[in-house]
Amino acid sequence: MAERGGEVLIGYMRVSKSDGSQTLDLQRDALLAAGIPPEHLYEDLASGRHDARPGLSACLKALQPGNVLVVWKLDRLGRDLKHLINTVDDLRGRDVGFRVLSGAGAQIDTSTANGRLFFGVFAAFAEFERDLIAERTRAGLAAARARGRKGGRPRKMDRTTLLAVQTMLRDTDETSQDIAKRFGIATPTLYMYLNGDGSLKEAGAKLLGLPV
Repeated sequence: MAERGGEVLIGYMRVSKSDGSQTLDLQRDALLAAGIPPEHLYEDLASGRHDARPGLSACLKALQPGNVLVVWKLDRLGRDLKHLINTVDDLRGRDVGFRVLSGAGAQIDTSTANGRLFFGVFAAFAEFERDLIAERTRAGLAAARARGRKGGRPRKMDRTTLLAVQTMLRDTDETSQDIAKRFGIATPTLYMYLNGDGSLKEAGAKLLGLPV
């Protein structure tokens, strides 16, 4: 592993397409310039949000307490904001440093006071996300139980159930069918409001009062 100034550095890079239209050259050059040799770089070529990322999995597994994970830009690490927050919070909990070389996240460097502050902010967001998921799930299950006592399935989704179902689609491995059954709604009803990945359809956005 690369060492610089007493720190053990490990680099990760990713492009979002595997068809050759994007390359890792720019990221690789930046990481090499940061002092990370080629043999200590991990990479992924992913074409979609839900693609497997074996390079990232191997990178995270290789990191040890006291190491520093280095990426070119912040968006190379996370699939989305939630994934990014949870990943960075996991690094913090494992005593692994984090450094971003360019872009909006370039202030993130845990060897500096500002960088440590950013780590604290990520930790706060991660805690907020966990609490929000738990709250939505409890509310949705309570609504489902109430329907079970009354009997029958609702003719349409309500706001509380929509938020809870959306959370479970995003954050659990349960199938859409199982989640629909858990909340006492028909699977076609679920798909009227949500896609299989938990993203909102037009009907779901309208129910939550969001712009369509």
